[in-house]
Amino acid sequence: MQLLSGGKVIRTYKVALGQGGLARKQREGDARTPEGRYIIDAKSEHSKYHKALHVSYPDSEDRRRAARLRVSPGGAIMIHGLPNGKGWLGERHRLFDWTLGCIAVTDSEIDEVWTLVSVGTPVEIRP
Repeated sequence: MQLLSGGKVIRTYKVALGQGGLARKQREGDARTPEGRYIIDAKSEHSKYHKALHVSYPDSEDRRRAARLRVSPGGAIMIHGLPNGKGWLGERHRLFDWTLGCIAVTDSEIDEVWTLVSVGTPVEIRP
């Protein structure tokens, strides 16, 4: 994951993604991290993870695609730290993709991202 400011990369992080891989998310429960352009639309210090930035998935196209498939598009896609009480895992969490569609970093990394990213920040998720 790269954070940019003024078109320049200011930070880079290794991440864990959804168990379903980075692919076009089709429906709720497919454990895929969605691809596309979104925004950070909320921040939460009170989630089951050490801080979380909510990504604006699903957008209108995601909803249309899900409607054509007659499935729920899902939601609750976030950039977050480790599950509460599991911060001791640190970088080891990246040994495999374990989220249900989110983007995970270490607790210290989400603390840093938290200070650099505000609500309304554009997010592009791509392979």
